[in-house]
Amino acid sequence: MRFYPTFFRVVFSGMDPERAHRIGFDGIKAARATGASRLLRVLCAPHPQLRTRALGLDFPSPFGLAAGFDKGATGVAALADLGFGHVEVGTITAQAQPGNPRPRLFRLVRDRAVINRMGFNNDGAGAIGPRLAAAHADLEGARSGRRVRPVIGVNIGKTKIVPLEEATADYLESTRALAPQADYLAVNVSSPNTPGLRDLQTAQSLEPLLRAVGEEADRVAGRHVPLLVKIAPDLEDEQIREIAELAERVGLDGIIAVNTTIAREGLGLRSDPAEVAERGAGGLSGEPLRRRALEVLDLLRGIVPESMAVVSVGGVTTAQDVYERLEHGADLVQGYTAFLYEGPFWVRRINRGLRRLMARRDPRRSR
Repeated sequence: MRFYPTFFRVVFSGMDPERAHRIGFDGIKAARATGASRLLRVLCAPHPQLRTRALGLDFPSPFGLAAGFDKGATGVAALADLGFGHVEVGTITAQAQPGNPRPRLFRLVRDRAVINRMGFNNDGAGAIGPRLAAAHADLEGARSGRRVRPVIGVNIGKTKIVPLEEATADYLESTRALAPQADYLAVNVSSPNTPGLRDLQTAQSLEPLLRAVGEEADRVAGRHVPLLVKIAPDLEDEQIREIAELAERVGLDGIIAVNTTIAREGLGLRSDPAEVAERGAGGLSGEPLRRRALEVLDLLRGIVPESMAVVSVGGVTTAQDVYERLEHGADLVQGYTAFLYEGPFWVRRINRGLRRLMARRDPRRSR
């Protein structure tokens, strides 16, 4: 199971990261196409003791895949076979868009980090909606006995060419196409790679946007669709408090904290500063984000009620990292960047290690 770091060093480390991602993801999807997914589901299924209730939903594990890996919902079921408790697809925009010019994805291997300026490249909400419906059908078909189906989250953002004053209408277009297929919906206003997007994090802009999306999601789905907002780590603590209070006022189901950071200083980077500068602008993710992600989690848990879920993401690499976030009050935890370095059996190791850590605290879990 630990052969992947060597494989990464020999095969992927010298390859363009975006091409490596595509090849790796195609390999994961091929396992389902060839029928190997049945074996993977047995090998990688989270233990029933990891089942978690959050957002009014049942999750096979509290650990899931963050948005960004599967932008087009082309491999949701294949990713679920690896043991993720939930898969958050996207970010998806109302209109299809190619994203920013390449190269736009860069590794900082010594820091177990990635810089990206992808720019919400995706096929558009209208094309992705039917894929999500198909993914639901695949997951239902694969479910057996009392096994809990992995949750599908949908992350939506603003189309780049749409001006900020028309952002709400743009988000609503995505909502109408995607909410019926979403187990939960996440509003992304925190990516640094869409010009002006983070301006929507002000209370004046964010409150009407979230109210409108929440009402429309429930209307088109004919049920309550849990709604979350994803925030940036670069906000000042006071701004985070304002968003937390806004989230409670609006009646959000949760907050996802945090997105990638534009910061490069003070994060304990081990990479050559010249190498970091050469990579240019974009959001930094991975281990250097760990400390700030934990700070924001602690801040939110001191403000929002227990009934509001907090999903912690950023710098999650090991089962100990996941356990630490849960101990600090996270309801769910997400990872992504470490997946690129650790390979397809990473989530299996996370789930197995997490069960052991939980059993040490409560021996009854090991029975």
